[in-house]
Amino acid sequence: MQRIEVKNLTKEFKSYRSREGLVGAFRDLLAREYQTMRAVNEISFEVGQGEMVGYIGENGAGKSTTIKMLTGILQPTSGYLRVNGMDPHNEREKFVRTIGVVFGQRSQLWWDIAVQESFRLLKKVYRVPDAQYKQFMGEVVEILEIEKLLTRPVRKLSLGQRMRCELAAALIHNPPLLFLDEPTIGLDVLVKMKIREFLQELNRRYGTTVLLTTHDLGDIEALCPRVVMLDEGKIIYDGELKKLRENWGGGKSAVIEFDQPIALGDLQKYTEGISLEWKQENPIKYKAMFHSDQISVSDLLIRITPYVNVTDIRIEETSTEEIVQKIYQKGMSHV
Repeated sequence: MQRIEVKNLTKEFKSYRSREGLVGAFRDLLAREYQTMRAVNEISFEVGQGEMVGYIGENGAGKSTTIKMLTGILQPTSGYLRVNGMDPHNEREKFVRTIGVVFGQRSQLWWDIAVQESFRLLKKVYRVPDAQYKQFMGEVVEILEIEKLLTRPVRKLSLGQRMRCELAAALIHNPPLLFLDEPTIGLDVLVKMKIREFLQELNRRYGTTVLLTTHDLGDIEALCPRVVMLDEGKIIYDGELKKLRENWGGGKSAVIEFDQPIALGDLQKYTEGISLEWKQENPIKYKAMFHSDQISVSDLLIRITPYVNVTDIRIEETSTEEIVQKIYQKGMSHV
């Protein structure tokens, strides 16, 4: 079953453009000029039941606009859109009962009342039967470790505590599809780990489908086998995160420290003719990024050790963040 079906989805916004000078301002009074901006440009993708998909892109790429269309907040300019078999905007009242939404910057909990009272209000809004609420939310409260927070007013919670409660609130009605927009923004490492573990368990137990948008690529690596990458309103990659790493990561990097400062140009000269990229981290520390099927670490050391003394070396894989940065720097045509 497809939870999300998107075909040639487009969203345009019309904005007012002012003309320069006094004459221009006078003309604007009589006849305004408008310009049309296409925030999402004919994108197509599907998300199946039980998938956990990362939806990533730079600021302004169109991620938030897409999520607002998928959740029914915005109506598309054109294209086909079905979520849980419904039109999110035109069947909104029925549709919202089938999704959960967590926005990192917005709260669905009432600020001055206890967390459990917010839960009870949401239970009534979603018309959740008592037995279902007790059984399911008992599990959610236990896994998220928020039992001691239920009697506290929301305003007295830390950011990490509140985000765990926000996640629980989005799941009151046990929706089959969960939208997460920056769910771990500003959280410390331990809270991030708890939220990631909870989402994995939720997906395992209930087959909950998750669409995650975030700038924290650690969330993507921990949760999403598949990523959809957006650039200037268009999808430039839709596939396995593993393949993206294989095609762009090249496997390994070597972080090398020397016993004295060395110029970047000298390192490039010593390794001329082999395919690698040097990145300077400080005067004596450099990272060599290369495709592991083209050169080995031992080959690299053979090239440079006749000229410089290596005091330390550490081998690491290219991070997903570095891969994504490289893709955006080189442009969508290279994906």
